[in-house]
Amino acid sequence: MGGPGPALREYNAELREGLAELRARREELSGRIREEEAERDRLQGRLGALTQRLARTSESLARNLVARGELDRTIAETEAAYGKILESSQTLLDVLKEEIGNAGKASELQSTSKEREKQARGEKHS
Repeated sequence: MGGPGPALREYNAELREGLAELRARREELSGRIREEEAERDRLQGRLGALTQRLARTSESLARNLVARGELDRTIAETEAAYGKILESSQTLLDVLKEEIGNAGKASELQSTSKEREKQARGEKHS
């Protein structure tokens, strides 16, 4: 019988081995934790940049929507005014054609009446 010495040495060796294994696992886990923290930091940086980019894009979109609305209103107003101009132009053209027709009739009446006067004078001379 060797006494408690060899058994204690064996227990001590197993305990040291077990602790070394736990420390190795802990170190491995600490490495993973550092990698995940670095990844989290990178993602938070990207998230911050993306959040700023989203805000700028949203502001630009809002300005562009307002500008498009103003252009839509301007186009609608211009088209309405152009339609009124076309209507007025058509009315003016109709009036002009009517006046030209009336002037033609008046001219015909005058020339007919002058011819009658000439004929009447001619008949008196004959």
